[in-house]
Formats: sequence, structure tokens, C-alpha cells
Amino acid sequence: MPKTSRSGQPKQTELPSTLQRSPRKAQATFSKAYDAALEQYHDEERAHRVAYSALKHTHEKVGDHWEVKEHSGPSDPQAEGGRDTDRQTAGGVDANASKDHLQDVARRLGVSGRSKMNKPELVEAIQKANDKETRRSR
Repeated sequence: MPKTSRSGQPKQTELPSTLQRSPRKAQATFSKAYDAALEQYHDEERAHRVAYSALKHTHEKVGDHWEVKEHSGPSDPQAEGGRDTDRQTAGGVDANASKDHLQDVARRLGVSGRSKMNKPELVEAIQKANDKETRRSR
């Protein structure tokens, strides 16, 4: 099912809940990538993966929504490697961001003990906090 209308606008009812609470740019990025991938691959699951991959290059998940990243680019080792890569994904957390940025996101999400965490620990803690916020918002 296409995620954009004939006019090219994202269909709110077709978007995942985290994107419904996100800025228009995030919605448009996901929707247009999904529709293009669906047209090319004729596979909804693959189109979904492609759309999230495109979204993660320009946005990061913070709590129950997506926000524009400071710098565009791959968000984790899985995104860096391409289609045939089989690495752990960070679930929307910008694992390639600076430690200062990750600590700021963790502070905004109320992650305790963040000042003593290294980057991988911060990424995991943010991922858990994001999942908790998403569950709470549904």
C-alpha cells in the first residue's frame, strides 16, 4: 500500500506511529522511499527496510518520534555496510554521533547513570528509553 497520496503528501493513516508524531520532513522521507522501493522491488517488507534506512540517514529516533540529525549519514554499522551486511542495528539511535550528543539525548530522555557510560552503553540505554517512550505513547 503506498504511503503517499497522489499529490505526494504522506498518508498519516499509513505511517508507523513514531512517524505520525514526527516532523513532516521525516514523514516525507520515509513515505517517498517506501513507495519508490515498493515500486522497484514489489516486496512490502523490503520496502519497509529501505524506507527506514533512508530515514536513519537524515533522522534519529528520540523517545517516541524522529528528529533531524546534526549530520546526515549512516546511523550505525549496519547502515554503513549496505544490503548484505549482517550487523547489529541501533534501532534509530545515531550510534555514529559524538559522545556529547549521545549524552545530551540520554539527558533529554532521563537516562540515569549516563555520565559514567561509554558510547556503546549510551546507545543501548537510549535505545531502551526510546522503546519505553514508544510503548507509552501507543
